[in-house]
Amino acid sequence: MPEPSSRIWETLSAALLGRPELSAVDIAERTGVSPAQARRFWQALGFPRVATDDRVFTQKDGDMLRAAAAILEHETLAPDVLLQMTRATGQALARVASMHALSIANDIVTVMRAQDMSEKDRADAIATLGESLLRSYEPFIGYIWRRHMLAAIMQTIATANDRASGEETGTVGFADLVDFTATSQQLSEHELAQMVERFEQIGYDHIPDRGGRVVKILGDEIMFTNPDIHAAADTALALAEACEADALVPDVRVGLALGPMLAWEGDVYGNTVNLASRLVGIANPGTVLLSYELGQRLNTDAAFSVHEIRETKLKGIGRTKLWVLRRLEPQSDKHEKKRKRHRE
Repeated sequence: MPEPSSRIWETLSAALLGRPELSAVDIAERTGVSPAQARRFWQALGFPRVATDDRVFTQKDGDMLRAAAAILEHETLAPDVLLQMTRATGQALARVASMHALSIANDIVTVMRAQDMSEKDRADAIATLGESLLRSYEPFIGYIWRRHMLAAIMQTIATANDRASGEETGTVGFADLVDFTATSQQLSEHELAQMVERFEQIGYDHIPDRGGRVVKILGDEIMFTNPDIHAAADTALALAEACEADALVPDVRVGLALGPMLAWEGDVYGNTVNLASRLVGIANPGTVLLSYELGQRLNTDAAFSVHEIRETKLKGIGRTKLWVLRRLEPQSDKHEKKRKRHRE
């Protein structure tokens, strides 16, 4: 297979962004942004440094940098905050772009392996594939961003009274597939992909539906938040129940904690997050473990049953009391579930 050429890159860049004809110095002169500041934005997006005189930038790059400069000049947004937003957006869209590129990966391989294609024909063919992605997905990305913006603003409103200097109070949970490493070693790559995809689907089926947010998914683990403790508890149980009932995925264990968290670049940090992470690590398969404060708050909820367990020593946290969460269901429902399992 031939190596990607500069001609392919230039043709693809022209198709997706415009002709690469500007250097970093040109961009700085046209936008009024210093080369150092432009370099910080470029690297915040997740791209490697380029030589000052390399003509790799397009008119669209200049337009976007000019827009960023206008935000700093006319809005109250601080430079560090804009860089933070840039990093978070770059990380998220890099993953999206990789997934989209995978959808045409086989076509790209076919073009690169073709023996009867000239370099120009190869570059044009790949550019056509790239343009097809733009036409297919670009409208959806804008729409999805608007929808998530609406949801994020509403969630911010819901936690407005608890926020202080970027800190929010709420519940954070981790749902972790049981024996993922051992199970994955017994599966083919296709079967493993099916299992991970199904687990992600279960997370997105249950977390947003109850007012929560999927913070991130790391293969065998889903991290989520919810400002409402009752909805978070219901989410945790729903995830455990859904995985237990699904033939494609193993059981999960869930850890759920309540307290302050620091929101940063789309992620959350702090002692509450660490506690939830420790809880999921010691939970039994198919069970939900609660932090002590959260268990106390849910102890009077008619929809749940919480059982205090003995004091446990958690790494980096110390000895703490915990609760096991269960759903309080009518006796008739319990008997029906037993009959179903017996029939199966």
